Amino acid sequence: MAWVGRKYKLEKSENFGDYMKALGVNMMLRQVGNSVYPTVELTKNGDEYSFTTSSTFKNTVIKFKEGEEFDEETLDGRKIKSVITFDGDKMIHDQKGEKGHIIYRVFTDTELIATMELDGIKVTRYYKVV
Repeated sequence: MAWVGRKYKLEKSENFGDYMKALGVNMMLRQVGNSVYPTVELTKNGDEYSFTTSSTFKNTVIKFKEGEEFDEETLDGRKIKSVITFDGDKMIHDQKGEKGHIIYRVFTDTELIATMELDGIKVTRYYKVV
Protein backbone atom coordinates (compact mmCIF):
# COMPACT_ATOMS: atom_id res chain seq x y z
CA MET A 1 0.00 0.00 0.00
CA ALA A 2 2.15 2.82 -1.36
CA TRP A 3 -0.22 5.52 -0.08
CA VAL A 4 0.15 4.73 3.62
CA GLY A 5 1.47 7.78 5.48
CA ARG A 6 1.70 9.94 2.36
CA LYS A 7 0.05 13.13 1.17
CA TYR A 8 0.01 14.02 -2.52
CA LYS A 9 -0.17 17.57 -3.94
CA LEU A 10 -1.47 18.28 -7.44
CA GLU A 11 1.27 19.46 -9.80
CA LYS A 12 -0.52 19.56 -13.16
CA SER A 13 -3.68 18.55 -14.99
CA GLU A 14 -4.51 17.76 -18.59
CA ASN A 15 -8.01 18.60 -19.94
CA PHE A 16 -9.52 19.22 -16.50
CA GLY A 17 -11.42 22.36 -17.60
CA ASP A 18 -13.10 20.54 -20.49
CA TYR A 19 -13.96 17.67 -18.15
CA MET A 20 -15.62 20.01 -15.64
CA LYS A 21 -17.56 21.63 -18.49
CA ALA A 22 -18.81 18.20 -19.61
CA LEU A 23 -19.97 17.57 -16.02
CA GLY A 24 -22.02 20.77 -16.18
CA VAL A 25 -19.86 22.75 -13.74
CA ASN A 26 -20.49 26.50 -14.09
CA MET A 27 -17.78 28.79 -15.45
CA MET A 28 -16.88 30.34 -12.10
CA LEU A 29 -16.31 26.95 -10.44
CA ARG A 30 -14.35 25.76 -13.49
CA GLN A 31 -12.01 28.75 -13.14
CA VAL A 32 -11.54 28.00 -9.45
CA GLY A 33 -11.06 24.29 -10.17
CA ASN A 34 -8.33 25.04 -12.68
CA SER A 35 -6.51 27.40 -10.33
CA VAL A 36 -6.48 25.21 -7.20
CA TYR A 37 -3.74 22.69 -6.44
CA PRO A 38 -5.22 20.43 -3.75
CA THR A 39 -3.46 17.99 -1.48
CA VAL A 40 -5.04 14.55 -1.06
CA GLU A 41 -4.54 11.85 1.53
CA LEU A 42 -5.95 8.33 1.85
CA THR A 43 -6.09 6.76 5.31
CA LYS A 44 -7.58 3.59 6.73
CA ASN A 45 -9.01 2.89 10.18
CA GLY A 46 -10.22 -0.68 10.56
CA ASP A 47 -12.35 -1.39 7.49
CA GLU A 48 -13.20 2.29 6.85
CA TYR A 49 -11.21 4.51 4.51
CA SER A 50 -11.06 8.31 4.43
CA PHE A 51 -10.05 10.21 1.29
CA THR A 52 -9.30 13.82 2.23
CA THR A 53 -8.95 16.67 -0.25
CA SER A 54 -7.56 19.95 1.10
CA SER A 55 -7.18 23.23 -0.76
CA THR A 56 -7.48 26.98 -0.33
CA PHE A 57 -10.96 26.69 -1.91
CA LYS A 58 -12.60 23.79 -0.10
CA ASN A 59 -11.81 20.80 2.09
CA THR A 60 -13.68 17.51 1.86
CA VAL A 61 -13.51 14.05 3.39
CA ILE A 62 -15.06 10.99 1.76
CA LYS A 63 -15.55 8.09 4.20
CA PHE A 64 -16.25 4.67 2.72
CA LYS A 65 -15.89 0.93 3.04
CA GLU A 66 -14.44 -0.89 0.08
CA GLY A 67 -17.08 -2.23 -2.28
CA GLU A 68 -20.02 -0.61 -0.45
CA GLU A 69 -22.14 2.09 -2.11
CA PHE A 70 -22.21 5.44 -0.31
CA ASP A 71 -23.64 8.92 -0.77
CA GLU A 72 -21.14 11.49 -2.00
CA GLU A 73 -21.28 15.22 -2.55
CA THR A 74 -18.67 16.20 -5.13
CA LEU A 75 -16.52 19.33 -4.87
CA ASP A 76 -18.85 21.03 -7.37
CA GLY A 77 -21.93 20.18 -5.26
CA ARG A 78 -23.41 17.23 -7.18
CA LYS A 79 -25.04 14.57 -5.00
CA ILE A 80 -24.22 11.11 -6.32
CA LYS A 81 -23.79 7.48 -5.30
CA SER A 82 -20.29 6.02 -5.39
CA VAL A 83 -18.49 2.72 -4.90
CA ILE A 84 -14.73 2.52 -4.34
CA THR A 85 -12.67 -0.64 -4.74
CA PHE A 86 -8.94 -1.35 -4.83
CA ASP A 87 -6.74 -3.37 -7.16
CA GLY A 88 -3.33 -3.31 -5.48
CA ASP A 89 -2.32 0.38 -5.32
CA LYS A 90 -5.07 1.41 -7.77
CA MET A 91 -8.17 3.02 -6.29
CA ILE A 92 -11.22 2.63 -8.55
CA HIS A 93 -13.86 5.28 -7.77
CA ASP A 94 -17.12 4.56 -9.60
CA GLN A 95 -19.32 7.67 -9.47
CA LYS A 96 -22.91 6.86 -10.41
CA GLY A 97 -25.38 9.49 -11.55
CA GLU A 98 -26.53 11.49 -14.56
CA LYS A 99 -22.89 11.95 -15.62
CA GLY A 100 -21.51 8.77 -14.08
CA HIS A 101 -17.92 7.76 -14.72
CA ILE A 102 -14.92 6.12 -13.07
CA ILE A 103 -11.87 7.84 -11.59
CA TYR A 104 -8.74 5.67 -11.48
CA ARG A 105 -6.08 6.72 -8.96
CA VAL A 106 -2.73 4.92 -8.99
CA PHE A 107 -0.58 5.51 -5.91
CA THR A 108 3.20 5.04 -5.80
CA ASP A 109 5.83 5.98 -3.23
CA THR A 110 6.45 9.28 -5.04
CA GLU A 111 3.32 10.17 -7.00
CA LEU A 112 -0.39 9.73 -7.58
CA ILE A 113 -1.80 9.72 -11.09
CA ALA A 114 -5.56 10.16 -11.44
CA THR A 115 -7.24 9.45 -14.78
CA MET A 116 -10.84 9.74 -15.87
CA GLU A 117 -12.86 10.01 -19.06
CA LEU A 118 -16.23 11.61 -19.71
CA ASP A 119 -17.93 12.23 -23.06
CA GLY A 120 -14.68 11.42 -24.88
CA ILE A 121 -12.63 13.85 -22.77
CA LYS A 122 -9.62 12.14 -21.18
CA VAL A 123 -8.18 13.76 -18.07
CA THR A 124 -4.92 13.06 -16.28
CA ARG A 125 -3.99 14.73 -13.00
CA TYR A 126 -0.47 14.37 -11.61
CA TYR A 127 0.28 14.62 -7.89
CA LYS A 128 3.63 14.43 -6.07
CA VAL A 129 4.32 13.35 -2.50
CA VAL A 130 4.71 16.30 -0.11
